Amino acid sequence: MKPKILVVDDDASIREFLEIMLKRENFEVKTADNGQKAQKIMEKEQFDVVITDLQMPKMSGLELLKEIKTINPATTVLVITAFGSTESAVDAMKLGAFDYISKPFKIDEIKNRLKNALKNKNLSVENRIMRKELEKKYSFENIIGASEAMEKLFEMIERVSETKSNVLISGESGTGKELVAKAIHFNGPLKDKPFITVNCGAIPENLLESEMFGHKKGSFTGAIADKEGIFKVADGGTIFLDEIGELPLLLQVKLLRVIQEGTFRPVGSTDDVKVNVRLISATNKDLGKEVKEKRFREDLYYRMNVIHIYTPSLAERKSDIQILAEFFLDKYNKELNRQVQKISKEAMDILMKYSWPGNVRELENVIERAVALERGGAVLPESLPGGIRDGRERLSALINLEVTDRGVNMEDIVGRLEKDLLKQALTISNGIKKRAAKLLGISFRSMRYRLEKYGLEAA
Repeated sequence: MKPKILVVDDDASIREFLEIMLKRENFEVKTADNGQKAQKIMEKEQFDVVITDLQMPKMSGLELLKEIKTINPATTVLVITAFGSTESAVDAMKLGAFDYISKPFKIDEIKNRLKNALKNKNLSVENRIMRKELEKKYSFENIIGASEAMEKLFEMIERVSETKSNVLISGESGTGKELVAKAIHFNGPLKDKPFITVNCGAIPENLLESEMFGHKKGSFTGAIADKEGIFKVADGGTIFLDEIGELPLLLQVKLLRVIQEGTFRPVGSTDDVKVNVRLISATNKDLGKEVKEKRFREDLYYRMNVIHIYTPSLAERKSDIQILAEFFLDKYNKELNRQVQKISKEAMDILMKYSWPGNVRELENVIERAVALERGGAVLPESLPGGIRDGRERLSALINLEVTDRGVNMEDIVGRLEKDLLKQALTISNGIKKRAAKLLGISFRSMRYRLEKYGLEAA
């Protein structure tokens, strides 16, 4: 379709000149000789760009601009100004005009301004579509569950999303804490603002401060230019601090200052930067215990924990396993272009009995693997990982051991259990150690130590 342009000017010669020139450039053009007529036309039709003079009788260009932004905010507006009248053009741009064209006209200048205006229009449309997709993706519907525990979670998300208070989300790894954070953001008043995730356990400690607060050029080796930190980029929006329990004490002090005063200081700078961000934090640790053991600041804990949300483990909502498994079956049939129509009763029984230490994330990985490997129309037990098929019995045999008069080798039992869990996590994560560590609820450093301890470093 041809882009539609509305030209508004009380000077007939200018209207005719622009109409002829724009039609030659393959635009669909309509004209109006005053702002009131233009307003009536716009109430009936949509235009990509409006080109309007500022000085007109009955309704000025500035008044028309305000009406345009009310009728259709997506319309891009170019204003025409007399030579040397840049003040009026600046006023128009403050009210939402995209750019201005000065009299006398230069054809190349008009073409370039119009080209940029249309590019801006297309970008605005793409941004709106993307925003709608994000809102849909992170709406409550994408957090799946029908259990009582999930109904309580949905109700909490809905209530919390209406506020701008800091939120602490706790729960085991793989329970969807980041999905909850995104649902809160994209269903709340800040949904049009940035949402930025920081994994406090995945960034090396010596780089974390620079990532969060930015740095000045030359402040340390490798700082070859100024860099804006995540807090500056997210100004006005939400920062999701995942694995907040891994945040070093020094950075806890800096984070507390941001929360209390709304300011921070980039590395190597002497100037404070003011920001306004909402913090949503998540942890799989018992932060109350961390506070008692002096590994987490008590004042920061209470500042972050204004509203607390708990994400239930899959073991706490077993009735959701079938719903989730079928949801992931449908999802990966589409993504992998497969036609696995159902999960067999035998396979579903195994899924229902398994303990799911990796929670929803582990279940999703298992179903994705099954869909990818299955050659028939149903997921069979053979398509499930060996650890899922027999892991429950093997773990139960270790966990349910009793201490007898002869005693037990506790370190050996704990070691066998720990090694087994490490192997399972590595299998589910396809050997990706950081992902395996997250499944087990431990830091990457702790994961490496344990792999080395049990001779699994090569895994």
